[in-house]
Amino acid sequence: MNILACTSGDCSHNSLRPEHEIYISLAKAGHNVTIITHNNEIYSKRFLDHNINLIEQPIVKKISIKSIRLIRKIIKEQSIDIVYATNSKSIPNTAFACIGLPVKLVVYRGTASGLYWHDPGNYLSVLHPRVDGIICVSKYVYDYVSSLKILKNKSITYIYKGHDINWYDKPSADLAEFGIGRNDFTAICVTNARPHKGIHIALEATNKLADISNFHLLLVGNGMDKEPYKSLINNSKMKQRIHLAGYRNDAPELISASDILIQPSISGEGLPRVVLESMAYGTPVVASANPGSMEIIDDGINGCIVPVGDSDAIAKTVLNLYESPDLLKALSSNSPKVLEDKMSHTRTVEGYIKYFKSLLNH
Repeated sequence: MNILACTSGDCSHNSLRPEHEIYISLAKAGHNVTIITHNNEIYSKRFLDHNINLIEQPIVKKISIKSIRLIRKIIKEQSIDIVYATNSKSIPNTAFACIGLPVKLVVYRGTASGLYWHDPGNYLSVLHPRVDGIICVSKYVYDYVSSLKILKNKSITYIYKGHDINWYDKPSADLAEFGIGRNDFTAICVTNARPHKGIHIALEATNKLADISNFHLLLVGNGMDKEPYKSLINNSKMKQRIHLAGYRNDAPELISASDILIQPSISGEGLPRVVLESMAYGTPVVASANPGSMEIIDDGINGCIVPVGDSDAIAKTVLNLYESPDLLKALSSNSPKVLEDKMSHTRTVEGYIKYFKSLLNH
C-alpha cells in the first residue's frame, strides 16, 4: 500500500512514540510510507533510516491552501491509496485535498465527546463528508462515535495505540533529588493540570494518608503550582512530602522508580498513555473507573479500579497496597503482560494493515 500520514511531530518523545512507531513498522512490513510532519530530533532520522519519505512541511493551520496543494500533489505523484490524518489541523486540510481523488481518507479519534451535528466546526473534522473511515483509540471511543447517526455510512473501527515493552528499558530515575529515600513509599501522578484530570481528588486522597510517615506524593506535569492545587498542597497535612517535579522528559523513569501510579481523572479518556507506560515498568496503577482505563486494567489482577471522584476509595486502596506487599508485588508482576498481548505494538500494526486493506477492498 502507498500510505500518506499527516501528523504532528512537535510533542515530547514519549507522546509521539506510540504513533510514530506505527509508521516505521508499516514501512518495515513493506508498505510505502510518506509523512508530512514537523522536524523532530529523534524521529526525523528514524523515518529516513527506514526509507520513509519525510516531508517536513507541517500543517499548522486548519485551512491552508499551501498544505492542501501539497497533499494533492503527493497523492497524485505517488499514487497514494490511504491518507491518514491524526489531528485537528491535518484532518480538514486532507479532507479538502482528497476531494475528487481516488484515495481513501482515514482520520483518528481519541476522545468520546464533542461530535455534535449542530456544531459547524465538526464538519471540518470527523464529520467532513469526504472522510471514509475513522480509527478510534479504544472501544469506549468507538462506542461513542459509532452511535452517531450522522456517521452511519462511515467505516468505523477501534485499534488500541499499543506499546512495545522494549521501549521501556531505561533504568529507574533516582528519587533522591526530591528527598525521597529507597525505603519510602511513593505514589506518582503524571498529568498536566486540567480540571478533568482529577488532581484535586488525588490531593484529597493523599491528605487522608498523612499518618503514614514514609508516604510521598510526586506530581509530574505543568500547572501543579497554580490554584486550586497550590492551596490544596499548602493546606495538606503532608505538604512536606508532596513534591512538584514540573514537566519532565523522564516521566516514565520516574514512574518506574515509584511504588504506584494514581490516575484520578474525573471524565473519560480514550486510552490514557501514562497508564500503559506505568504498566510497562510494572508500577501498579490505581485508576478511576473511566472506560478507557477499564479497558486496560483488570481490577485486582494487574491494577486497581476505584469509583470516579472518590478520594476515600483512592486513600483506602493506596493504604491496602501499602500494607499488602505481596499484593503489590503480584500486581507489579502482572502489569506488563497487557503490553505483550492486548495492548501490544505488534497487534496495533496488524490492526492498521488489516483495516486499511479492508477499506481498499470495499
